Amino acid sequence: MLTLPQELIDEMVAHAREDAPNECCGIIAGRDGRAVKLFRAKNAEASPYRYSVDPQDLFRIHRECEENGWEFLVIYHSHTASEAHPSGTDVRLAFWPGTFYVLVSLMQPDQPVVRAFRIEEGQVTEVELATA
Repeated sequence: MLTLPQELIDEMVAHAREDAPNECCGIIAGRDGRAVKLFRAKNAEASPYRYSVDPQDLFRIHRECEENGWEFLVIYHSHTASEAHPSGTDVRLAFWPGTFYVLVSLMQPDQPVVRAFRIEEGQVTEVELATA
């Protein structure tokens, strides 16, 4: 199970809406499995079909996490026209084992869907997403 404060879920949805029609992406840092900070990142792909965290943003986020003893708890991104489920590309590019992958779907813009997954060795497992 992944538990996130409602304000972080709302922030991911807001980020997805602001970056549409392109996919958004970002990272939630955590400590001991608890979310401590959401980092918005630039989608280096600037695409409605795929995302890649901008290398400068990744470096900045990674450095701040190391300085504070945080880990990458969540990597999130949006799907602007498809369901909140990892695509084949998402699975191939899932390089952070032990990290949750959260997807925000804007397929129905007035009813965004947010779901969490683990992606390890090409296997996708949905994880219950609870709010704190």
